[in-house]
Amino acid sequence: MTPKTLRKWSWTHKWSSIICTLFMLMLCVTGLPLIFHEEIDELLHDQVKASVVPDGTPTANLDRIVASAVAAMPGQVPHFLIWDRDDPNAMLVSVGKTIDANPADNRIVRVDAHTAAFLDAPDVTGRFTYIMLKLHTDMFAGLPGKLFLGLMGILFCVAVVSGVVVYAPSMRKQKFGAYRADRPRVVRWLDLHNLAGILLVMWTLVVGFTGVINTWADLVLKMWQYGQLAEMTMQYRDRTTPAHPTSVQAAAEVASKATPGMLPSFIAFPGTIFSSKSHYAVFMRGDTPVTSRLLKPALIDAETGKLTDSRNMPWYVTALFISQPLHFGDYGGMPLKIIWALLDVLTIIVLGTGVYLWLRRRKPGESAAREPVAASGTTPVLTS
Repeated sequence: MTPKTLRKWSWTHKWSSIICTLFMLMLCVTGLPLIFHEEIDELLHDQVKASVVPDGTPTANLDRIVASAVAAMPGQVPHFLIWDRDDPNAMLVSVGKTIDANPADNRIVRVDAHTAAFLDAPDVTGRFTYIMLKLHTDMFAGLPGKLFLGLMGILFCVAVVSGVVVYAPSMRKQKFGAYRADRPRVVRWLDLHNLAGILLVMWTLVVGFTGVINTWADLVLKMWQYGQLAEMTMQYRDRTTPAHPTSVQAAAEVASKATPGMLPSFIAFPGTIFSSKSHYAVFMRGDTPVTSRLLKPALIDAETGKLTDSRNMPWYVTALFISQPLHFGDYGGMPLKIIWALLDVLTIIVLGTGVYLWLRRRKPGESAAREPVAASGTTPVLTS
Protein backbone atom coordinates (compact mmCIF):
# COMPACT_ATOMS: atom_id res chain seq x y z
CA MET A 1 0.00 0.00 0.00
CA THR A 2 1.41 3.36 -0.99
CA PRO A 3 1.79 6.13 1.63
CA LYS A 4 -0.84 8.20 -0.18
CA THR A 5 -3.37 5.36 -0.09
CA LEU A 6 -2.61 4.70 3.58
CA ARG A 7 -3.19 8.37 4.39
CA LYS A 8 -6.58 8.24 2.65
CA TRP A 9 -7.61 5.17 4.64
CA SER A 10 -6.34 6.77 7.86
CA TRP A 11 -8.33 9.93 7.09
CA THR A 12 -11.45 7.83 6.45
CA HIS A 13 -10.96 5.91 9.69
CA LYS A 14 -10.36 9.07 11.70
CA TRP A 15 -13.36 11.07 10.57
CA SER A 16 -15.87 8.23 10.36
CA SER A 17 -14.85 7.34 13.92
CA ILE A 18 -14.97 10.87 15.25
CA ILE A 19 -18.47 11.49 13.92
CA CYS A 20 -20.07 8.32 15.26
CA THR A 21 -18.10 7.68 18.46
CA LEU A 22 -20.35 9.16 21.12
CA PHE A 23 -23.50 7.75 19.53
CA MET A 24 -21.97 4.29 19.26
CA LEU A 25 -20.94 4.49 22.92
CA MET A 26 -24.52 5.34 23.80
CA LEU A 27 -25.79 2.41 21.73
CA CYS A 28 -23.35 -0.03 23.36
CA VAL A 29 -24.16 1.18 26.87
CA THR A 30 -27.95 1.04 26.32
CA GLY A 31 -27.68 -2.24 24.42
CA LEU A 32 -25.97 -4.02 27.31
CA PRO A 33 -29.01 -4.18 29.64
CA LEU A 34 -31.27 -4.94 26.68
CA ILE A 35 -29.46 -8.26 26.21
CA PHE A 36 -30.90 -9.27 29.59
CA HIS A 37 -34.15 -7.32 29.43
CA GLU A 38 -36.33 -10.32 30.38
CA GLU A 39 -34.23 -11.06 33.45
CA ILE A 40 -34.12 -7.38 34.47
CA ASP A 41 -37.90 -6.96 34.14
CA GLU A 42 -38.47 -10.11 36.16
CA LEU A 43 -36.16 -8.83 38.89
CA LEU A 44 -37.47 -5.27 39.08
CA HIS A 45 -41.18 -5.71 38.39
CA ASP A 46 -43.83 -7.98 39.82
CA GLN A 47 -45.80 -9.95 37.26
CA VAL A 48 -48.86 -12.10 37.74
CA LYS A 49 -47.88 -15.65 36.98
CA ALA A 50 -49.86 -17.74 34.54
CA SER A 51 -51.02 -21.19 35.59
CA VAL A 52 -48.43 -23.94 35.19
CA VAL A 53 -49.82 -26.92 33.27
CA PRO A 54 -48.36 -30.17 31.90
CA ASP A 55 -46.64 -30.00 28.53
CA GLY A 56 -49.03 -30.53 25.65
CA THR A 57 -52.02 -28.98 27.41
CA PRO A 58 -54.08 -27.21 24.74
CA THR A 59 -54.59 -23.48 25.02
CA ALA A 60 -57.93 -21.91 25.73
CA ASN A 61 -60.19 -20.86 22.88
CA LEU A 62 -58.61 -17.77 21.31
CA ASP A 63 -61.93 -15.93 21.19
CA ARG A 64 -62.21 -16.31 24.98
CA ILE A 65 -58.68 -14.96 25.39
CA VAL A 66 -59.45 -11.89 23.29
CA ALA A 67 -62.77 -11.34 25.07
CA SER A 68 -61.03 -11.53 28.45
CA ALA A 69 -58.51 -8.86 27.41
CA VAL A 70 -61.17 -6.53 26.02
CA ALA A 71 -63.30 -6.94 29.17
CA ALA A 72 -60.32 -5.89 31.29
CA MET A 73 -59.73 -2.78 29.15
CA PRO A 74 -63.14 -1.13 28.54
CA GLY A 75 -63.30 1.12 25.48
CA GLN A 76 -60.32 -0.57 23.81
CA VAL A 77 -60.37 -2.74 20.67
CA PRO A 78 -57.98 -5.60 19.87
CA HIS A 79 -55.27 -5.05 17.28
CA PHE A 80 -53.05 -8.10 17.67
CA LEU A 81 -53.12 -11.44 19.43
CA ILE A 82 -49.58 -12.55 20.23
CA TRP A 83 -48.07 -15.82 21.39
CA ASP A 84 -45.61 -14.86 24.15
CA ARG A 85 -42.10 -16.13 23.30
CA ASP A 86 -40.89 -15.74 26.86
CA ASP A 87 -43.83 -17.41 28.60
CA PRO A 88 -45.71 -20.17 26.74
CA ASN A 89 -48.38 -20.12 29.44
CA ALA A 90 -49.42 -16.54 28.62
CA MET A 91 -50.94 -14.80 25.62
CA LEU A 92 -50.61 -11.11 24.80
CA VAL A 93 -53.36 -8.94 23.35
CA SER A 94 -52.41 -5.52 21.99
CA VAL A 95 -55.34 -3.12 22.31
CA GLY A 96 -55.88 0.47 21.18
CA LYS A 97 -58.54 3.16 21.41
CA THR A 98 -59.63 2.59 17.80
CA ILE A 99 -58.76 0.04 15.15
CA ASP A 100 -56.77 2.60 13.18
CA ALA A 101 -54.91 4.05 16.19
CA ASN A 102 -51.11 4.05 16.13
CA PRO A 103 -50.08 0.60 17.45
CA ALA A 104 -47.01 2.19 19.05
CA ASP A 105 -49.42 3.67 21.62
CA ASN A 106 -51.19 0.37 22.31
CA ARG A 107 -51.46 -1.28 25.71
CA ILE A 108 -50.39 -4.91 26.10
CA VAL A 109 -52.77 -7.15 28.07
CA ARG A 110 -51.52 -10.48 29.45
CA VAL A 111 -54.00 -13.34 29.57
CA ASP A 112 -53.57 -16.89 30.87
CA ALA A 113 -53.15 -19.08 27.80
CA HIS A 114 -54.99 -22.05 29.33
CA THR A 115 -57.71 -20.53 31.51
CA ALA A 116 -58.24 -17.29 29.52
CA ALA A 117 -58.11 -15.41 32.82
CA PHE A 118 -56.89 -11.81 32.82
CA LEU A 119 -53.41 -11.54 34.35
CA ASP A 120 -52.29 -7.92 34.10
CA ALA A 121 -51.77 -4.98 31.74
CA PRO A 122 -48.58 -3.29 32.96
CA ASP A 123 -47.65 0.21 31.82
CA VAL A 124 -44.08 -0.41 30.66
CA THR A 125 -43.30 3.15 29.55
CA GLY A 126 -41.68 4.01 32.88
CA ARG A 127 -39.53 0.91 33.09
CA PHE A 128 -35.75 1.04 32.93
CA THR A 129 -35.66 -1.43 30.02
CA TYR A 130 -38.23 0.58 28.05
CA ILE A 131 -36.17 3.77 28.44
CA MET A 132 -33.04 1.90 27.37
CA LEU A 133 -34.89 0.46 24.36
CA LYS A 134 -36.16 3.86 23.22
CA LEU A 135 -32.70 5.41 23.57
CA HIS A 136 -31.21 2.48 21.69
CA THR A 137 -33.68 2.43 18.82
CA ASP A 138 -34.62 6.05 18.13
CA MET A 139 -33.49 8.30 21.04
CA PHE A 140 -37.19 9.16 21.59
CA ALA A 141 -37.19 10.84 18.15
CA GLY A 142 -39.28 8.36 16.16
CA LEU A 143 -38.39 7.56 12.55
CA PRO A 144 -35.92 10.49 12.17
CA GLY A 145 -34.06 9.20 15.22
CA LYS A 146 -33.92 5.68 13.78
CA LEU A 147 -32.60 6.87 10.45
CA PHE A 148 -30.00 9.07 12.15
CA LEU A 149 -28.76 6.13 14.23
CA GLY A 150 -28.72 4.06 11.05
CA LEU A 151 -26.38 6.63 9.50
CA MET A 152 -24.16 6.44 12.58
CA GLY A 153 -24.16 2.66 12.20
CA ILE A 154 -22.99 2.95 8.59
CA LEU A 155 -20.16 5.26 9.68
CA PHE A 156 -19.26 2.76 12.39
CA CYS A 157 -18.97 -0.05 9.82
CA VAL A 158 -16.80 2.24 7.67
CA ALA A 159 -14.60 2.92 10.71
CA VAL A 160 -14.22 -0.81 11.38
CA VAL A 161 -13.29 -1.66 7.78
CA SER A 162 -10.88 1.26 7.43
CA GLY A 163 -9.36 0.37 10.79
CA VAL A 164 -8.59 -3.12 9.54
CA VAL A 165 -6.92 -1.67 6.45
CA VAL A 166 -4.62 0.64 8.44
CA TYR A 167 -3.92 -1.91 11.20
CA ALA A 168 -1.27 -4.01 9.42
CA PRO A 169 0.86 -1.09 8.16
CA SER A 170 0.69 0.64 11.53
CA MET A 171 1.83 -2.51 13.37
CA ARG A 172 4.54 -3.62 10.95
CA LYS A 173 7.25 -3.08 13.58
CA GLN A 174 5.28 -4.85 16.32
CA LYS A 175 4.10 -8.39 16.92
CA PHE A 176 0.40 -9.09 16.51
CA GLY A 177 -1.41 -8.19 19.72
CA ALA A 178 1.61 -6.41 21.21
CA TYR A 179 0.97 -4.60 24.49
CA ARG A 180 3.84 -2.36 25.52
CA ALA A 181 3.38 -2.30 29.29
CA ASP A 182 6.60 -0.38 29.86
CA ARG A 183 5.62 2.54 27.62
CA PRO A 184 3.70 5.73 28.55
CA ARG A 185 0.00 5.49 29.30
CA VAL A 186 -1.07 6.85 25.92
CA VAL A 187 0.88 4.08 24.15
CA ARG A 188 -0.62 1.42 26.40
CA TRP A 189 -4.10 2.71 25.63
CA LEU A 190 -3.30 2.72 21.93
CA ASP A 191 -2.16 -0.92 22.10
CA LEU A 192 -5.31 -1.87 24.03
CA HIS A 193 -7.46 -0.01 21.50
CA ASN A 194 -5.80 -1.69 18.51
CA LEU A 195 -5.81 -5.19 20.02
CA ALA A 196 -9.43 -5.13 21.14
CA GLY A 197 -10.52 -3.53 17.88
CA ILE A 198 -8.86 -6.09 15.61
CA LEU A 199 -10.15 -9.02 17.71
CA LEU A 200 -13.71 -7.70 17.55
CA VAL A 201 -13.82 -6.99 13.83
CA MET A 202 -16.27 -9.72 12.82
CA TRP A 203 -18.59 -9.18 15.78
CA THR A 204 -18.68 -5.40 15.42
CA LEU A 205 -19.40 -5.70 11.71
CA VAL A 206 -22.24 -8.17 12.32
CA VAL A 207 -23.81 -6.14 15.14
CA GLY A 208 -23.21 -2.83 13.37
CA PHE A 209 -24.67 -3.96 10.05
CA THR A 210 -27.69 -5.71 11.61
CA GLY A 211 -28.25 -2.60 13.72
CA VAL A 212 -28.39 -0.51 10.55
CA ILE A 213 -30.94 -2.90 9.05
CA ASN A 214 -33.05 -2.70 12.21
CA THR A 215 -33.21 1.09 11.95
CA TRP A 216 -34.89 0.61 8.59
CA ALA A 217 -37.64 -1.59 10.09
CA ASP A 218 -40.42 0.99 9.70
CA LEU A 219 -39.52 1.59 6.07
CA VAL A 220 -39.19 -2.13 5.33
CA LEU A 221 -42.62 -2.86 6.78
CA LYS A 222 -44.11 0.04 4.83
CA MET A 223 -42.61 -1.44 1.65
CA TRP A 224 -44.22 -4.77 2.46
CA GLN A 225 -47.52 -3.12 3.37
CA TYR A 226 -47.74 -1.17 0.11
CA GLY A 227 -46.18 -3.98 -1.91
CA GLN A 228 -46.95 -7.63 -1.20
CA LEU A 229 -49.80 -7.04 1.25
CA ALA A 230 -51.51 -4.61 -1.14
CA GLU A 231 -51.15 -7.16 -3.93
CA MET A 232 -52.61 -9.95 -1.78
CA THR A 233 -55.64 -7.85 -0.82
CA MET A 234 -56.17 -5.83 -4.01
CA GLN A 235 -59.46 -7.46 -4.96
CA TYR A 236 -60.85 -6.78 -1.46
CA ARG A 237 -59.77 -3.14 -1.14
CA ASP A 238 -63.30 -1.73 -1.48
CA ARG A 239 -64.71 -3.88 1.31
CA THR A 240 -65.37 -2.49 4.77
CA THR A 241 -64.53 -4.00 8.14
CA PRO A 242 -67.17 -6.66 8.91
CA ALA A 243 -69.50 -5.81 11.79
CA HIS A 244 -69.44 -9.40 13.03
CA PRO A 245 -66.16 -11.02 11.99
CA THR A 246 -65.72 -14.76 12.08
CA SER A 247 -64.04 -16.62 14.94
CA VAL A 248 -60.39 -15.85 15.73
CA GLN A 249 -59.93 -19.47 16.77
CA ALA A 250 -61.28 -20.69 13.44
CA ALA A 251 -58.99 -18.31 11.54
CA ALA A 252 -55.96 -19.67 13.41
CA GLU A 253 -56.98 -23.26 12.64
CA VAL A 254 -57.43 -22.52 8.93
CA ALA A 255 -54.00 -20.86 8.81
CA SER A 256 -52.37 -23.81 10.59
CA LYS A 257 -53.82 -26.26 8.06
CA ALA A 258 -52.59 -24.10 5.18
CA THR A 259 -49.03 -23.96 6.54
CA PRO A 260 -48.16 -27.43 7.88
CA GLY A 261 -45.15 -27.63 10.16
CA MET A 262 -45.49 -24.00 11.25
CA LEU A 263 -46.78 -22.43 14.45
CA PRO A 264 -48.79 -19.24 14.96
CA SER A 265 -46.76 -16.19 16.03
CA PHE A 266 -49.39 -13.44 16.06
CA ILE A 267 -52.73 -12.52 14.50
CA ALA A 268 -53.45 -9.07 13.09
CA PHE A 269 -57.13 -8.12 13.24
CA PRO A 270 -59.06 -6.63 10.28
CA GLY A 271 -58.29 -2.93 9.81
CA THR A 272 -54.82 -2.99 11.41
CA ILE A 273 -51.59 -2.06 9.61
CA PHE A 274 -50.61 -5.68 8.99
CA SER A 275 -53.88 -6.74 7.41
CA SER A 276 -56.72 -5.48 5.23
CA LYS A 277 -60.05 -4.12 6.40
CA SER A 278 -61.69 -7.50 5.87
CA HIS A 279 -59.01 -10.08 6.77
CA TYR A 280 -57.36 -11.67 9.71
CA ALA A 281 -53.64 -11.94 8.97
CA VAL A 282 -52.28 -14.98 10.81
CA PHE A 283 -48.49 -14.86 10.85
CA MET A 284 -46.99 -18.32 11.08
CA ARG A 285 -43.41 -19.17 12.10
CA GLY A 286 -41.05 -22.14 12.03
CA ASP A 287 -40.17 -24.26 15.04
CA THR A 288 -36.36 -23.95 15.11
CA PRO A 289 -34.26 -21.11 16.60
CA VAL A 290 -33.68 -19.67 13.12
CA THR A 291 -36.98 -20.41 11.36
CA SER A 292 -38.95 -19.21 14.39
CA ARG A 293 -37.88 -15.69 13.38
CA LEU A 294 -39.20 -16.05 9.82
CA LEU A 295 -42.89 -15.30 9.37
CA LYS A 296 -45.35 -16.33 6.69
CA PRO A 297 -48.72 -14.53 6.57
CA ALA A 298 -51.96 -16.36 5.89
CA LEU A 299 -54.91 -14.10 5.07
CA ILE A 300 -58.27 -15.34 6.32
CA ASP A 301 -61.47 -13.69 5.11
CA ALA A 302 -63.09 -12.28 8.26
CA GLU A 303 -66.59 -12.77 6.79
CA THR A 304 -66.35 -16.30 5.42
CA GLY A 305 -63.47 -17.72 7.46
CA LYS A 306 -61.77 -19.00 4.29
CA LEU A 307 -58.11 -18.70 3.33
CA THR A 308 -57.65 -16.20 0.50
CA ASP A 309 -53.83 -16.08 0.18
CA SER A 310 -50.58 -17.10 1.85
CA ARG A 311 -47.07 -16.25 0.64
CA ASN A 312 -43.50 -16.24 1.86
CA MET A 313 -42.27 -12.81 2.87
CA PRO A 314 -40.05 -10.97 0.34
CA TRP A 315 -36.29 -11.07 0.81
CA TYR A 316 -36.02 -7.60 2.38
CA VAL A 317 -38.43 -8.52 5.17
CA THR A 318 -36.62 -11.83 5.71
CA ALA A 319 -33.33 -9.92 6.03
CA LEU A 320 -34.93 -7.74 8.70
CA PHE A 321 -36.27 -10.73 10.65
CA ILE A 322 -32.88 -12.48 10.60
CA SER A 323 -30.99 -9.35 11.61
CA GLN A 324 -33.01 -8.80 14.79
CA PRO A 325 -31.88 -11.88 16.78
CA LEU A 326 -28.32 -11.54 15.44
CA HIS A 327 -28.17 -7.98 16.74
CA PHE A 328 -29.26 -8.77 20.30
CA GLY A 329 -27.98 -12.35 20.50
CA ASP A 330 -31.29 -13.61 21.90
CA TYR A 331 -31.61 -16.84 19.92
CA GLY A 332 -29.17 -19.05 21.86
CA GLY A 333 -30.29 -18.78 25.47
CA MET A 334 -28.28 -17.47 28.42
CA PRO A 335 -24.82 -18.69 27.22
CA LEU A 336 -25.07 -16.62 24.03
CA LYS A 337 -26.41 -13.63 25.98
CA ILE A 338 -23.33 -13.74 28.22
CA ILE A 339 -21.03 -13.93 25.20
CA TRP A 340 -22.85 -10.99 23.58
CA ALA A 341 -22.55 -8.98 26.79
CA LEU A 342 -18.80 -9.63 27.07
CA LEU A 343 -18.28 -8.60 23.46
CA ASP A 344 -20.36 -5.49 24.06
CA VAL A 345 -18.17 -4.55 27.04
CA LEU A 346 -15.04 -5.02 24.93
CA THR A 347 -16.54 -2.77 22.27
CA ILE A 348 -17.19 -0.12 24.91
CA ILE A 349 -13.49 -0.38 25.81
CA VAL A 350 -12.52 0.10 22.16
CA LEU A 351 -14.76 3.14 21.85
CA GLY A 352 -13.70 4.56 25.19
CA THR A 353 -9.99 4.20 24.46
CA GLY A 354 -10.57 5.80 21.08
CA VAL A 355 -12.15 8.83 22.74
CA TYR A 356 -9.29 9.05 25.25
CA LEU A 357 -6.63 8.86 22.55
CA TRP A 358 -8.33 11.49 20.43
CA LEU A 359 -8.65 13.90 23.36
CA ARG A 360 -5.03 13.22 24.33
CA ARG A 361 -3.82 14.00 20.83
CA ARG A 362 -5.78 17.27 20.81
CA LYS A 363 -4.41 18.36 24.18
CA PRO A 364 -1.98 21.29 23.74
CA GLY A 365 1.53 21.19 25.14
CA GLU A 366 1.97 17.40 25.01
CA SER A 367 3.92 16.94 21.80
CA ALA A 368 6.42 14.66 23.50
CA ALA A 369 3.70 12.37 24.77
CA ARG A 370 2.10 12.27 21.33
CA GLU A 371 5.22 11.14 19.53
CA PRO A 372 4.84 7.43 20.30
CA VAL A 373 1.27 7.54 19.02
CA ALA A 374 2.15 9.37 15.82
CA ALA A 375 5.05 7.02 15.25
CA SER A 376 2.69 4.08 15.03
CA GLY A 377 1.23 5.54 11.83
CA THR A 378 -2.37 4.93 12.82
CA THR A 379 -5.20 7.17 13.82
CA PRO A 380 -5.94 6.32 17.46
CA VAL A 381 -9.70 6.68 17.24
CA LEU A 382 -12.22 3.90 17.74
CA THR A 383 -12.22 0.46 16.24
CA SER A 384 -9.16 -0.40 14.24
